[in-house]
Amino acid sequence: MTRTRGWCQRGQPLLARIPHGHWQTLTFLAGLRNDRIVAPFVLDGPINGIGFTAWVEQCLAPTLDPGDIVILDNLGSHTGKPARNAIRDAGAHLFFLPPYSPDLNPCMDGSCESRIQLVPVNRSVAAMYTASDVQRDCCAP
Repeated sequence: MTRTRGWCQRGQPLLARIPHGHWQTLTFLAGLRNDRIVAPFVLDGPINGIGFTAWVEQCLAPTLDPGDIVILDNLGSHTGKPARNAIRDAGAHLFFLPPYSPDLNPCMDGSCESRIQLVPVNRSVAAMYTASDVQRDCCAP
């Protein structure tokens, strides 16, 4: 955040130096269980398919037990075949979240009051899937 105020002599412009775009990106990856965080990992830079696959193979897969459920969103780096195979080879089940839908966001069209009764606000991930959805989405993409 850049300072918007400061002190200087009356009538003189306030000169201050601020950084312009020299930030570094750090990506934090971890598995979230109901009782703890597993396989924490910090990647220097943005996530990509190679980094995500390396994290799955080296950090996440060793912590998985047969029958565990791994839920991922539809980010392009999450859908790589080597990462999916590493999760399935550990005996875990792989589910992808459904694509974004404005129907799940009650304020999408700006009239929250009219849509808040139509859309349940606190939906759990498990409630988004029915038995037929699990069969259809389990192996996608």
